Amino acid sequence: MGTETEFSFAGLSGSARRHIRVFQLHQFLDRFAMGLTVAVVALALSDRGMDLFQISLLFGVYSLTTMAMELPFGGLADSIGRKPVFLLAVIASLISLALFLSTRDFHVLALSFAFIGFGRALRSGTLDAWFIEGFQTEAPNVDVQPALAKAQWAGAMGLAIGAVLGGLLPDSLGPVAQGLGFSIYDTSYAASFMVMLGVFGFTMLAIVETPRALNPGALRQGFATVPKVIREAGWLALRHPTLSVLLAALAFFLMATNPVEVIWPTFAKPMLNAAYANTVIGALTASYFFAIAFGAALSPLVSRIFKRRHGVTLGVVFFCLAGVQIALALQGGILGFASVFILYSVCLGLSETPASSLLHRCVGDHQRATMLSLRSLIQQLGAALGLVLAGRMAEIYSTPVAWAIGAVFLLLAAILCAVLARQLSDQGR
Repeated sequence: MGTETEFSFAGLSGSARRHIRVFQLHQFLDRFAMGLTVAVVALALSDRGMDLFQISLLFGVYSLTTMAMELPFGGLADSIGRKPVFLLAVIASLISLALFLSTRDFHVLALSFAFIGFGRALRSGTLDAWFIEGFQTEAPNVDVQPALAKAQWAGAMGLAIGAVLGGLLPDSLGPVAQGLGFSIYDTSYAASFMVMLGVFGFTMLAIVETPRALNPGALRQGFATVPKVIREAGWLALRHPTLSVLLAALAFFLMATNPVEVIWPTFAKPMLNAAYANTVIGALTASYFFAIAFGAALSPLVSRIFKRRHGVTLGVVFFCLAGVQIALALQGGILGFASVFILYSVCLGLSETPASSLLHRCVGDHQRATMLSLRSLIQQLGAALGLVLAGRMAEIYSTPVAWAIGAVFLLLAAILCAVLARQLSDQGR
């Protein structure tokens, strides 16, 4: 692999800059559609008569569906093309939203959440691979990490703005929705449906990919080659020391952080006055995404501080996250909690692009989407295991104890990153 030159947006060709801007806008719109529902999903389910156990089961359906389909559809994107697979993901999202809006029945809602997982599995790594390959063609041997940071920033901003609007719509248009026989939270879901239609149209027009044969025979062949692609990707991960250590570190990272991201509203809400608790939770949800976006924007600077040694950068970020997670568990007032939570979110934003840059260095184009799906699958497994462990610890002891135990996994991830940094140093990378 040739030596990478430092990223300079102004120094890129016009086509390379356009490639980045198109992907930024696409990521913003797609995440904006998701953000419209993310802040109200638990409230919407509760409004439909679901108790906490049923809500947990529904999220379990989502996780299981995602994990079951993650790798096959990553391989499918490598086989038949990134754009058509992403369009299938958008269709799955639209079906999920339509089902959600149409019912209060648990079983139909479970089907809706299965389609969310289906869409997530289809999305995973699909257009990321399209972006990386296009960028490397337009700007060969240029460090891709800052370009990825720009895209991640745009996606996080889409989630944040979507979360703000998703929280405002039920209050502003909820009475109108109730007058028509709908839930106040259906306003956010209807808005998400409309934006997702826009994402479909934008993908059709703006995402340019060399067409691959999509006749039934080619599609069947694409499915037939999935096991081979998966097998090769799995062997690549096992044989490649950098990939093996990186994926293990990311699994520990999600084991620690996913329980915080899921449980924090139940920890923070008792600190608040019941009259405005949900409003503050919504504002903190938006702040969480804004902070991740800010962390993503800072990541190129942090990377330069560590001389673009991404393994070192990732290890330092994980070590800092462990300390901040313990500090978060010790908070007893909303102001302290909000301050530490925002710092925690910034650190989460800092962690994404170093990990992505390391992954993309280790794979070729023909397996890129599959390896991104393998990464997502391992992270999903880590997140699910961490949530089960943290939920049990919180039940036996308390949420702060569960989070403090989770910080140990972050320290393990930091240690693995130190090993990773040594491997990369020995390889001259």
